[in-house]
Amino acid sequence: MTNMYEKIMVAIDGSEKAEKAFAEALELARDNQSELLIVSIINKIELTHSAYAFSKIYAEEKQKTEVELLKRINDAKEFGIETIHAIVETGDPRTLLATVLPKQESIDLIVMGATGKGSIQQALVGSTASYVVTHAPCNVLVVK
Repeated sequence: MTNMYEKIMVAIDGSEKAEKAFAEALELARDNQSELLIVSIINKIELTHSAYAFSKIYAEEKQKTEVELLKRINDAKEFGIETIHAIVETGDPRTLLATVLPKQESIDLIVMGATGKGSIQQALVGSTASYVVTHAPCNVLVVK
């Protein structure tokens, strides 16, 4: 079997759809013997504007996210994925997931949930998944 995807990126945010996307990405990575990149983006826009509050909230969010990613790495190893990387970034999830990380990491496939946690942000600026599908330089699998 020819590997269709060599490097798969999955976006996680703690939502139900992201959980389904992670499960799908595990299957694809195992079946394709692919490298798996697990990504979580801390949305800077959703954090407060106060410098003190921002730094406190950011530190808490980053620590929580890193713990969650360590669990995901362990899950992926137990599932049989050999090469796993995790990235925690802060910024605009749409641009980081759609263009910055796929180009920087030479991603073949992005796997993500159809909707995430940021429902307020989604209502204001549109769906992250829709943006990624439109702007990504590679295939995108949106999981419902």
